[in-house]
Amino acid sequence: MIAIVDYGLGNVHAFINIYKRLNIPAASARTAEELAVAERIILPGVGAFDHAMERLQQSGMRDALDKLVQVDGKPVLGVCVGMQMMADRSEEGKRPGLGWIAGDVVRFDEKNFNHRTHLPHMGWNDVEPCVDEALFAGVESPKFYFLHSYHYAPAAEADILAKTTYGATFASALRRGKIFGTQFHPEKSHRWGVSLLANFAKI
Repeated sequence: MIAIVDYGLGNVHAFINIYKRLNIPAASARTAEELAVAERIILPGVGAFDHAMERLQQSGMRDALDKLVQVDGKPVLGVCVGMQMMADRSEEGKRPGLGWIAGDVVRFDEKNFNHRTHLPHMGWNDVEPCVDEALFAGVESPKFYFLHSYHYAPAAEADILAKTTYGATFASALRRGKIFGTQFHPEKSHRWGVSLLANFAKI
């Protein structure tokens, strides 16, 4: 079963609806007990970094999530702010992140932008996988939906799974072991997102 962490932020029902159409068991998890039975985990997120970290802490699932991912090795997919929460810290706030993949979340440098480029980065953009990775298997000419002004700058280049260009090139997907993250929203990305989520269910 795939558990979508429901701590009050993110498109939880969109993920559940996609998996229902794919006939793949998925449900929201609002407690540590509900989360504990998961075989795979999706951590969605929208809004500001500190608010998301605070809501996760208040949910009572933070410790259970850490154990499932870092001790038990359950596959996890962080989406948008859910991916950014995996960092050590963010320029957007003061709270520490989960620290699952070393790196910082930084604001786009608008000095790199031309007159047509502005923040937030919103809408469709190309995603270029850097390695042959199961998460993108069969996802041809991938385009995904973005909405963000900050992006993840991982400490290790090896953790970058895919890149996207918006003013400059940034990491739009990450992987370390069974920890995955996408800056884009697969649940809003039509057939490309459905294929990616189906792939995650096989990892």
